[in-house]
Amino acid sequence: MTETAHAQATAGNHASGTESVPAPPGSKYKYIGRSMKRVEDPRLLVGRGGYISDVRIPGLKHAAMYRSPIAHGRIVSIDATEALKIPGVVAVFTGEDCREKMNPCMNFGPSTIQQYPLAVGKVRYFGEAVVAVVADSRYIAEDAVDALKVEFEELPPIVSPMAALDPDSPLVHEVHGSNLAYERTFTFGEFDKDFDEADIIVSDRLHWGRTAGTPMETTGAIARPGFNGVLEIYCNSMNFSYFVWLIATALKVPSNRITINPVPAGGSFGSKFTAHKVPTLAGFLALQTNQPVAYIEDRLDHTLNSDHHASDRYYDAKLALKSDGTFLGLDIDVVDDYGAYLQFGVGTHGNALSQSVGPYRIGSLRYHLQAVLTNKCQQGAYRGFGSEVQNWVLERLVDLAAKETGLKPEDIRRKNFIQVEQFPYKIPGGNLYDSGNYDAVLDEALSLIDVEHWRREQKRLREEENRYIGIGLVSTQERSVFSSTEFWYWFDEPAFPITSSPESATVSIDPAGEFQVVLHSQAMWGNSPETVAAMVVAEEFGVDPSKVNIRYADTAHALPGTGPGGSRFTVMVTGAIRGASRKLQKKIIEIAAHTLEVPAEDLEVTDGRVQVKGAPEVGQSLGEVAATAYFFALNLPPGMTSGMEEQYTYDHPITTLPSPDRTDLGIFYPIMGHNCHIAVVEVDPDTGMVKILDYAAVHDAGTIVNPITLGGHVTGGAAQGIGQALLEELPYDEDGKFLATSFRDYLVPSAHEVPTMKLGHVETPSPYTEFGIKGGGEGGRMATPGVLSQAVDDALREFDMRVTELPIKPSRIVSDVLASKARKP
Repeated sequence: MTETAHAQATAGNHASGTESVPAPPGSKYKYIGRSMKRVEDPRLLVGRGGYISDVRIPGLKHAAMYRSPIAHGRIVSIDATEALKIPGVVAVFTGEDCREKMNPCMNFGPSTIQQYPLAVGKVRYFGEAVVAVVADSRYIAEDAVDALKVEFEELPPIVSPMAALDPDSPLVHEVHGSNLAYERTFTFGEFDKDFDEADIIVSDRLHWGRTAGTPMETTGAIARPGFNGVLEIYCNSMNFSYFVWLIATALKVPSNRITINPVPAGGSFGSKFTAHKVPTLAGFLALQTNQPVAYIEDRLDHTLNSDHHASDRYYDAKLALKSDGTFLGLDIDVVDDYGAYLQFGVGTHGNALSQSVGPYRIGSLRYHLQAVLTNKCQQGAYRGFGSEVQNWVLERLVDLAAKETGLKPEDIRRKNFIQVEQFPYKIPGGNLYDSGNYDAVLDEALSLIDVEHWRREQKRLREEENRYIGIGLVSTQERSVFSSTEFWYWFDEPAFPITSSPESATVSIDPAGEFQVVLHSQAMWGNSPETVAAMVVAEEFGVDPSKVNIRYADTAHALPGTGPGGSRFTVMVTGAIRGASRKLQKKIIEIAAHTLEVPAEDLEVTDGRVQVKGAPEVGQSLGEVAATAYFFALNLPPGMTSGMEEQYTYDHPITTLPSPDRTDLGIFYPIMGHNCHIAVVEVDPDTGMVKILDYAAVHDAGTIVNPITLGGHVTGGAAQGIGQALLEELPYDEDGKFLATSFRDYLVPSAHEVPTMKLGHVETPSPYTEFGIKGGGEGGRMATPGVLSQAVDDALREFDMRVTELPIKPSRIVSDVLASKARKP
């Protein structure tokens, strides 16, 4: 295996078009690996993105929601009399209307826990949608919401997941019979033996606090009943083609009578991954009023009543090791606060299990999960989707192990790294790591930040200036390209043992020789799907990327496509485009061989031509071949049909089924990226404020497609990791009231909090994917919470500081410092 380490290429300017810098020295590709400006940018930068609010439909009505002012209570009455008197109000709908006229929303949790777009019977969290008002404008709809009279019988709220597990606790869902939605323990390897023979067992009690993706654009949908009996829905959900049949089922519409049209998503970070509730509700309102209806979340809807609150987990975790620092076994006991509904099951813990032991040779694992229901907004997806939490927990334990053994943070990690010659490497649980060189990534990170210099500075500044400097270093994984078996291996008898999560593409050449690519699932623009598509086609045919145009299919024309999520899209769409391109190349060569009267095996497609190998003067342009395919059927080889279009569906590059007894979960997330982050911080113990002084991030995402966009993923992910570590929190008080209803309370990092980062890359190509690409979409968020936790600990070690909860609040730092001072004479 060859590993190439190189610094992150930087963009010199921001002009539009497809300008690019040369590929890295020694690259075997012409376009893959070049820093190319994004194909998507020109229209976005001039305001022509075509987002959901830009869709214009004659006679469009607008919906607004009445949200619950309490966390838990029965709905006694809803009086819409005054609201319906307001001119311009079209209709008012309640949960009872939903229950009568539609099926529950799609759900991958227990069948006893059903959810409708509007609360039925009782409300289960503060902000839950109770009533929908449809009016001529959003302003009128909001006025009508204010005119509604809704009476509740308040019930005791269940806010703490630990309290929810008490058998005497009030139930979130009476029909379920318990607030425990799911429980299971997996044990892999010689777990008991490893813990019995350990010299040291370090343990931690940790809490990863609830946060959420906060894109500039909220989730929205516009639904329009068609004259031909087809319901059209425009929405910015990421997985529109994969789950359209489930939305159709909820709306009681035949699946061939609903068409979902994708529109660009103004950011997602997971918040629009399978965003189903909004398009389902918009469709319901349109069907009931027989008019086009838009429901676009306002910021409160998006925060209070969403599909995407992230993990809220409490851990008892242990790591067993030898006295020399050799890791043996890992014990994870986690209580996860899922809120009031379990829409996606426990899939976030599948993400955790896919990389449960990080980059380390840990031989055994016990993983005990309790998924708990409380009176809070439900969980969904946010960048990392649970795997970033496992990274943080494991690195907290590794930091304790380093302290117990006296090893430096970098040394204990290097001692336990999986080695190059051990790949592909099977971890406890059964998942496979495809490739990696973790020592090289660590070396590259250490070359970007002089850790020994900062350790000297740490001592000097403490002695001379009474400043508290801390250094953190972590090594974590970024799984990518999920196999859908992870959605059901939690169950002995899964209701729907799905095994396909494909991606599709159509590639065509028109009679003038221009390229068209059709993608069959929507992607957030952060993934730069159009840039990836243009680069892959350019690489395959030797044409300039500017010759490639990209469009999206609606669900009426879409081939199988799962969409982005789990750092999968670049790998999967590249496989689909390359598959379609290879089929198209075969047809090109067959036509040219017939025309030029040369054997097909003597021809190659390169530089926008098909030509004889070694004799490039003998050949044809792709435009000439395409013209033959479209206009001169009698010149085609016998039996060949006209046209030049091919499509391809790319399934998972490598996956295996779990064993029947679940002692092996199979290969389900094998394309394994890796990173090392180093951070230097200064902490003021009197105010609790944390300032980042220096930061380096080195990632291995396999073969890099476009260094500019990968650098953006790392930087953006690290910024969100800073938010998780230091600023962001979705808190509820003891009565279940939500306490962060604006950005004055939910503190998203600004440019002042995000430092200039030193970025580096190490490439270990995957042996299983096209071009050797791995996923990198979740970027820096995989590592930043862990590295900042360690750096804060290191800065305040004389006060016995130990970060056990995120975010790291200034008040907590101050109180811990004062408590430490009080304990010492």
